[in-house]
Amino acid sequence: MSTVEVTVDDQIRTPLLQQHQNVPDEVRRQQTATQRGGGGGGEITPWEDPDESRPDSSASPAPKQQQQRLVSLDVFRGLTVALMILVDDAGKAFPSINHSPWFGVTLADFVMPFFLFVVGVSVSLVFKKVPNRQEATKKVVIRSIRLFLLGLILQGGYFHGRNNLTYGVDLDKIRVMGVLQRISIGYFLTSIMEIWLVNHVVVDSAMAFVRRYYLQFLLAIFLCTLYMLLLYFLYIPSWSFQISSRKAEMLLSPYGSAIQSVNCGVRGSLEPPCNAVGFIDRCVLGQQHLYQRPVYTRTKECSVNSPDYGPLPADAPGWCLAPFDPEGILSSLMAAITCFVGLHYGHILVHFKGQVERAILWFFTSIPLLISGFVLEVIGVPFSKPLYTLSYMFTTAGASGFLLTVIFYIVDVKSIKRPTLLFQWMGMNALIVYALAACDLFPAALQGFYWRSPENNLVNFTERLFQSMFHSEKWGTLAFVLVEILFWGVVAGFLHMKHVYVKL
Repeated sequence: MSTVEVTVDDQIRTPLLQQHQNVPDEVRRQQTATQRGGGGGGEITPWEDPDESRPDSSASPAPKQQQQRLVSLDVFRGLTVALMILVDDAGKAFPSINHSPWFGVTLADFVMPFFLFVVGVSVSLVFKKVPNRQEATKKVVIRSIRLFLLGLILQGGYFHGRNNLTYGVDLDKIRVMGVLQRISIGYFLTSIMEIWLVNHVVVDSAMAFVRRYYLQFLLAIFLCTLYMLLLYFLYIPSWSFQISSRKAEMLLSPYGSAIQSVNCGVRGSLEPPCNAVGFIDRCVLGQQHLYQRPVYTRTKECSVNSPDYGPLPADAPGWCLAPFDPEGILSSLMAAITCFVGLHYGHILVHFKGQVERAILWFFTSIPLLISGFVLEVIGVPFSKPLYTLSYMFTTAGASGFLLTVIFYIVDVKSIKRPTLLFQWMGMNALIVYALAACDLFPAALQGFYWRSPENNLVNFTERLFQSMFHSEKWGTLAFVLVEILFWGVVAGFLHMKHVYVKL
């Protein structure tokens, strides 16, 4: 039998909620030595004890001298970060892999659910045992706030992007929500569920499994029901917004700087201008704190180059320039359900010790999720990442589970680790790679050093070099992005060899 133990970076890389008072000095030294071997940006470090997988495991257990890292979560996390870099930086060259303009699912639309799913799996392992609920809750609140604030800094507008060397942000217009903010909400809700909504029932059957976690299922069903009721029955009044002269100039708007009215007065609309997700964000956050260039500006109604960005068509509706946040409040409630699905997969890890048994249970959990998503889409609940619709949640959560099952079987069951080593390194330091690469901090900093004009910098020069080598702007850009991912994998590997792990 194999077991799963969990360690978490905390000050000097000690396990979360671990109490040291009664731990023998020798065991403590062994634990400390083990922890120095790996971590992951504040993420969980699951382990499998090879001793317990031996046929004679019924004998007296020997002291744990060696522990084999369960690397599939690191690989999954690293693959997600690499995918984020790919779709962000190559999406302009290949619009088909970029986020869907509104309805539908593309490769880029799986990135956020992958992040949320692996958070849920991690939470189930971190809080497998909770000796002190109040202390655990305190740690969750603190970490959630840190994640939220870091996201606010990275995506609030403080740092310039590529080809824009202006720093600073108008606090009256700072963007409140974002990727890490959504992850912090999902992490908080899922962690609270795992700390407070677990019955102390020994899991020795399927019914015992349900009795142990049925309160979590009820809360998840409640959140889904609340989301669907608000999405389809909340009245959306007409509203107006002001078009900034800069935005109008960027999109070649015929409207100029003026007040635009959006006629709604409807219920149940899922279209860009009149949905409940945007309405709640406008009421709670304010229009000035929403994302100012949403994905629906790439729809056919709003772009002559759809599904890419482009000038507005002559008959474009006024709402094409309206703000909308793809990581809004209501949609983040549904996104938290993806974390809950990951939590369920983590429970299978905790309570079922056979490796093949885990993979089978994960597979047969993923299939119903995928089927449910497609059935909902057929009956009229469309896939939409900006709204995070129920069909989108089921489909992407099922895909997340299926991908993790494949990675788990290859990496941890069959022990084929070398081909995934690059992703493992990136997953162990996912936070620093996300901040420097996915949020463009590193390339934007390099572009701050140029000769004669901002376009003459190392980043643009390297990208143009690849484009000339491949005699194609698209394929040259793709080659540049793949080299970029390789670069960050090597950087993460170097940090791993130096036992450096950036965490919150």
